[in-house]
Parts: sequence; structure tokens; C-alpha cells
Amino acid sequence: MPKYLLLKHYSGGPEPHNPYPPMDQWAPEDVEAHFAFLRNVRAQIEESGEYVDSQALTPAQTWVRYGGPDAAPVTTEGPHPETSDLVAGWWMIDVESRERAVELAAYVSSEPGPGGEPLYEWIDVREVMWERPRTTDAA
Repeated sequence: MPKYLLLKHYSGGPEPHNPYPPMDQWAPEDVEAHFAFLRNVRAQIEESGEYVDSQALTPAQTWVRYGGPDAAPVTTEGPHPETSDLVAGWWMIDVESRERAVELAAYVSSEPGPGGEPLYEWIDVREVMWERPRTTDAA
């Protein structure tokens, strides 16, 4: 079965469907409802056997690149990407088809925001290109 990564961005996508304020400006009950929904998404895909992994990420990031054979890695807090480039989290799913991945992404997009209204947030759906072959060799 193909695996897909459902990427949740911090406000990214082709265009905002329904602009909403940053989460730190939401009412506490709206934040709790939002995270309860996301926990429920995980529970549902675990129950269906489609769950592989999921993680939430902070917006803080460090860029790292190879510094050369005799140098330490180079790190920086910038360049600062567009907000749409910041990944808030993901679900890795193992589903029967791309259509099922899109169906799950649409469900995630219905997550509640301020006042319980759906966010209509864009969810980035990416198919995993390949997996390392499994071997039975003990070598």
C-alpha cells in the first residue's frame, strides 16, 4: 500500500480560504477543541490501521548545512522562510489509494478554529517515493 505524508503548515497553501488569527489569539476553549479534534484524527487512523506516525512541530527552526571537511556545521536562524514554508506537523499514513489520502487530508482540513468554525486549512499531501527494501539476510 502506498504511504503518504499529510503536512500541516502554519498558514500555508495556495490562498487562504478563511483568514483566522494566530492560535495564541484564540479563546482557550477553541484551542482545546482544535487539539481534541487532532487527537481524534490520530485515534481514527490508528483504529483503521492506516496510521504510521504523526508529530507536531514548533515554529522555531535552525537551518544547517555542511561546513566542509575541516569545519563545523554552519547554522543560522535565517533566512526566514515564508510562513507557508513552516511545517506545523504531519501524519504519515499507509492507505489503499491516493483518493483515501485526499479524503483523510480533507477531513483534517475541517479542523475547528475560532468559534468552532472549520479552518478550511490547506493540507499538503505527498506520496512517499520509496522505502528501503526489507531483507531477511542476517548479514
